[in-house]
Amino acid sequence: MKSRSRLMLEKSIAAMLSAIEIYNKPDFKYREETFSVLCINSWELLLKAKLLNLASNRLTALYAMEFRTLKSGKKSTVKRPKLNRSGNPLSINLFEAYRVITEEYGVKIDKAVNDNLIALTEIRDNSIHFVNDDLLLSLKVQELGSASLQNYLHLVSTWFGDVLTGYNFYLMPLSFFRNFDDAPGVALNSNERKVLDYIKKSEETYDATESIGDYNLTLRIDVKFQKVKSTSGLPVQVTNDPTATAVMLSEEDITDKYPWDYDVLSTRLSKRYSDFKMNSKYHRIRKKLEKDKRFAYERLLNPKNPNGSKKTFYNPNIQKEFDGHYTRQS
Repeated sequence: MKSRSRLMLEKSIAAMLSAIEIYNKPDFKYREETFSVLCINSWELLLKAKLLNLASNRLTALYAMEFRTLKSGKKSTVKRPKLNRSGNPLSINLFEAYRVITEEYGVKIDKAVNDNLIALTEIRDNSIHFVNDDLLLSLKVQELGSASLQNYLHLVSTWFGDVLTGYNFYLMPLSFFRNFDDAPGVALNSNERKVLDYIKKSEETYDATESIGDYNLTLRIDVKFQKVKSTSGLPVQVTNDPTATAVMLSEEDITDKYPWDYDVLSTRLSKRYSDFKMNSKYHRIRKKLEKDKRFAYERLLNPKNPNGSKKTFYNPNIQKEFDGHYTRQS
């Protein structure tokens, strides 16, 4: 049976594939707006999948909590799930999930990812004002979208392993849809201009960085058509050698059982104990526990390369083993 985090991840991937499929249609009149809505939805599901993974698949980790007003008129001293109109618990939003992951669990996410999501959310929230024939707006959505897809691929791979094999995650360059030199001149209205000005200010903080990293705010795809010679193809070699190394990937069980890395473990322990310090005592206890497969697992960062670098991941139950060494927060 699949875990909740795995099911949430599958929904996230489905939403992102839907966003790409709609964007890449040859003739779609609501291309940029629909893409931004589905892309942000996919990101929210991804962050919630990661949060569930970190919280041992406790569904309450996704609930928006509040101090309810009692019949006496006073506020309760214990937070309860906030309910929607139908009486079901409300879920936290995209940026609250981001905050909990980074602040409460100590997961490190590049700042460009957050800035990219904010910009795409602005486009989604203001999509009712957009005019599809405006070149500047369409180009900016593609630049943000291309970077968002790259960021998404890297994080999914880092968090959940090689689960995206077989999928094509790219946006068709705008030059395939229309001629840039003859784009219709549609004047930006005030709302569109404000959105582009906001994105421009965000981009200015990254102007000094020329190279493309793993995570980016915006990316532009330049397409050049040229004739290809018959000898210019990439060489491909296929082998049926029975002695060739067989690689079997089983990432799902590993990421579900050992969702915490060193940073998450250290962050959670610092919030659990009043006298916790990242010193030789902590490292000595941790190293000893790492030898127990119940609490730790050394995983290849790239399962396809058995000689590649490794990283240790932890089962959340490991924190209970520190109770005899530190004082719990009151």
